[in-house]
Amino acid sequence: MGDFAAFLNKENRDIAQSPVSAAQLAGLLRRIQDQTISGKIAKEVFEALWAGESDADAIIEKRGLKQITDTSAIEKVIDDVIAANPEQLAQYRAGKDKLFGFFVGQVMKLSKGKANPQQVNELLTEKLKG
Repeated sequence: MGDFAAFLNKENRDIAQSPVSAAQLAGLLRRIQDQTISGKIAKEVFEALWAGESDADAIIEKRGLKQITDTSAIEKVIDDVIAANPEQLAQYRAGKDKLFGFFVGQVMKLSKGKANPQQVNELLTEKLKG
């Protein structure tokens, strides 16, 4: 909702002048709630709605923005990231806990931001324990 208000303010509009209808906004919120998209991806969808594209479902489908929630697919990405970063893995296991963020970032980068962040955190925690 912060982005919505920011867009209104930026264009000096009130809510009645919004190019995004209540139905379109509700559709976007449904896709966040059912985890079809993440909050980060929702920003991209919202910008497309603001620019006049149809509805959230059509935008998600057209741009291939559906969030990855398949555990095995996320685990594969995590395994690839761990395999590609043995030095950081050794440092993490030696107590450098701040590297957890590095691994999360690499997984999100490799998945192009589509991996479910909550699942990434949970699965990564388990995988990094060794």
